[in-house]
Amino acid sequence: MPFLRPPETDSEALGASMSFLEHLEELRKRIFWALIGVVIGFLVCFKFADQIYGVMERPLKQAFAANGMAGQKLTYLNPIDPFNLYVKLAIIGGLFLASPWVLYQLWLFISPGLYKRERRFVIPFVLCTSGLFMAGGYFAFRFAFPLALNFLVGFAHRFQPMVTIDEYFDLFATVVLGLGLVFELPTLIFFLSVFGLVNARFLIRNFRYAVLIIFVIAAAITPTADITTMLVFASPMLLLYVVSIGIAFIFGKDRKLRASS
Repeated sequence: MPFLRPPETDSEALGASMSFLEHLEELRKRIFWALIGVVIGFLVCFKFADQIYGVMERPLKQAFAANGMAGQKLTYLNPIDPFNLYVKLAIIGGLFLASPWVLYQLWLFISPGLYKRERRFVIPFVLCTSGLFMAGGYFAFRFAFPLALNFLVGFAHRFQPMVTIDEYFDLFATVVLGLGLVFELPTLIFFLSVFGLVNARFLIRNFRYAVLIIFVIAAAITPTADITTMLVFASPMLLLYVVSIGIAFIFGKDRKLRASS
């Protein structure tokens, strides 16, 4: 990606001589191999789809039990819905399982635009990005999602619940994947700072706007309307933004020194 890089003083950049069509071909190749990893992850998770469903169902069962509705089960309206649910669960599980491989393919696509010394960070990159993605999914499943369900089920205590598996899965996937992607904020800032598009001063100067955007995102992925749950979603994003300022300061400054040397 030579158009994103500062002027080179040597031939370290592998991508310096790549044409636009070569970049597209490289992108196609990386997407293909990433999909192969997701398919393998899907096959593994589909074998354990029933156990994965038991894990996914647990927060709702706990919310029902906490609000005097123990014994309630999810329902379905079409005989094919349970099978489709297991397929979608296997896809989500496969995505998390294959995330290190997928993010490694992302690194291989971006690495031609990096200096030779920066390309040595491949292992920390894969570990950190996949770890953040999984941490976001775990935070959603363990804390944010149960809190939202307790609020929703408790709020509707006067009514007989009849939650379908499709509706519950859509809610579950939105929260888990949404927070998984949100937790990748430090990775995004890392690359923006490496390519000189943002720096720590810019992030600090626009902190108030970042807070506004974070709360808008939190409101979009929060399944409830209460402030407490929205704060649970927004708090890790605010912390990640502060961490991102430190990342931009370290790598943006380091990049500038390398380019000027």
